[in-house]
Amino acid sequence: MKDKYGTKWTWDETTLALYLYCQIPFERTKRTEPAVRRLASLIGRTPSAVARKLGNLGAFDKRLADQGISGLSHTSRLDREVWEQFEGRWEQLVETSSRILARLDRGDPIADTEQDEPPILPAFSGPTEREAVVRIRRAQTFFRRTVLASYGGSCAFCGLDIPELVVASHIVPWAVREDLRAEPRNGLALCAIHDRAYDRGLVAVDSDHRLVVSSKISRSRSKAVEAMLGALEGRSIILPSRFLPLSECLRWHAENVFHQT
Repeated sequence: MKDKYGTKWTWDETTLALYLYCQIPFERTKRTEPAVRRLASLIGRTPSAVARKLGNLGAFDKRLADQGISGLSHTSRLDREVWEQFEGRWEQLVETSSRILARLDRGDPIADTEQDEPPILPAFSGPTEREAVVRIRRAQTFFRRTVLASYGGSCAFCGLDIPELVVASHIVPWAVREDLRAEPRNGLALCAIHDRAYDRGLVAVDSDHRLVVSSKISRSRSKAVEAMLGALEGRSIILPSRFLPLSECLRWHAENVFHQT
């Protein structure tokens, strides 16, 4: 399909570009990336044009700037408007992108059937309830993809990078703060054992992003427990390339979930 040479990007196109930007690692925002190629085909632009747009959006990403990584410099007013419209309002981005894709009568260009696992949700029967389930599923899928992309698919505590063993873990459960259920800064990529330990309050992350281990762990005589959990004490987590955990979320977990003794 030919690119729209010489035509300005529309609000819908830029919104879909941001939707994609969040869900793939920044180093993969290239024309050869399959998801970039799928989005390009969907909106009738070249993969190179989509890759450049993703680079433009990266110019507004403060987390990248903190790491000395800069996006492309040729940004537009529309790029900034779309970024500011949705930054911190990620569930709104998900719903808006879903409506745009529905109008285009096309599926999600970022879908990865091997990696996307639907959340466990209650079974609803009425149309209103079913619609709510669909919204939650979309938000959870976005959250999962975005968190895992930010951490490069590796556990933030130990670096394990086997995809089947790494999950996107909420810091504050979305049942407690529904407004944070799609917020990637309320997430950590954790391997199965560390996800469980964090969820049960055996490990916490302090304001300096260092790990704190409950004294319950020290009471175990198991060498495996010491190796997998005890040795984490004082270690810095592996920070994400984007979407640094919110301090307020880490603090909530430390105060409400973590077992100091």
